[in-house]
Amino acid sequence: MSLPSLFVSHGAPTFALAPGKLGPQLAALGRTLPTPRAVLVMSPHWMSRRLQLGSAAAPRTVHDFSGFPAPLYEIDYPAPGAPDIAVAIAALLERHDMAVEINPLQGRDHGAWVPMLHLYPRAEVPVIQLSQPAAPLPSALFELGQVLAPLRDQGVLIVGSGSLTHNLRELGGGAQASSVARKFADWVWQQIGDGNLDALLNYRSAAPAASLAHPSDEHFLPLFFAIGAARSEWAKAARIEGGMDYEVLAMDSFVFGEMPAKLSRAA
Repeated sequence: MSLPSLFVSHGAPTFALAPGKLGPQLAALGRTLPTPRAVLVMSPHWMSRRLQLGSAAAPRTVHDFSGFPAPLYEIDYPAPGAPDIAVAIAALLERHDMAVEINPLQGRDHGAWVPMLHLYPRAEVPVIQLSQPAAPLPSALFELGQVLAPLRDQGVLIVGSGSLTHNLRELGGGAQASSVARKFADWVWQQIGDGNLDALLNYRSAAPAASLAHPSDEHFLPLFFAIGAARSEWAKAARIEGGMDYEVLAMDSFVFGEMPAKLSRAA
């Protein structure tokens, strides 16, 4: 069985300390899925104009945030890298005329290590990070996921790490801000359930309150990376309901492809 692909909402860095509703479900998912050879994760907190692929054997844990509780800066996620698999991934991209640079110095930002902390808390599975292309269209992330889809048959779990809603300007906005975020999140799930890829790709004009849910695209784009990686199996989807953090960060996450039966499928 091919591994599925995942879209995970990583929320705020404090998700590492406060797992909330989503954290235990990610841990259960990690125990249920076949153990991958490696995880390939993309996060909007490492963006580059030219694709880059982390290839360190022991990537450092990067605390790329400020003003948070001191214990957060003491967390280390020591999962190994996989330089040999990174080289094979780079070769796959280059065969599809997608230029990529191998980066042996890059550590893992919180968009990568925070969700992995819950998914594989023992840090035994190698984790490779791919940079997110700067300012692309959703279709470009979809295409990138499609190119990398064969990795799923080779034991690599593909993860797009972002946020289903991400409007930090509305922090403290109360019930109204939360209602807007929830309406957008439910719309996304409805399109997935209906198999309506065109609506998702054109979410800026099709979704309710898209500009409020995402004033900028970067945290939503990993969803298209995960959908593309699932190829035709993307409509075999399960929603992991993660609740709402800080009133504006919808933590819902998705599994695309074959999945544990306990997760709810799209209708």
